[in-house]
Amino acid sequence: MKAKNQKLIEKLNQLLANYQIYYQNLRGLHWNVKGAMFFMLHEKYEELYNQASEVIDEIAERILMVGGQPLHTFNDYVQTATLPEVKNVSDGREGVETVLENTRFLLVSFKEIMEDAGEAGDEGTAALMSEWIGEAEKQIWMLESYLA
Repeated sequence: MKAKNQKLIEKLNQLLANYQIYYQNLRGLHWNVKGAMFFMLHEKYEELYNQASEVIDEIAERILMVGGQPLHTFNDYVQTATLPEVKNVSDGREGVETVLENTRFLLVSFKEIMEDAGEAGDEGTAALMSEWIGEAEKQIWMLESYLA
């Protein structure tokens, strides 16, 4: 099963690495936000990183279900991830723009993996990606509305 799913496993591990960067970006935004939007954004970032933590676990479990081994070291994440890290962002608007960019980036990955899963006949992974596509699209709409 692993050989058949190798491409999908690699893409899921890259998604796992990117999600770990996204999670850490959210933690940094949560810790460093300042200004008039502090209370609202501090709470929102916490909500988002808690959701991200759940998704990270689901990705790792999915990798195991399709016969792979999930990455699990920071070194592996940094070497594998293609999502940029953000550092020392304290401005509320810039932070929200970062979350929006990160979410758009992850949405592209979800769509690519859903297509690959469909080609591989992996309904479970395809369904998971479909669910996350809907959630990402909603989050993008809300973040764009907030920034408008």
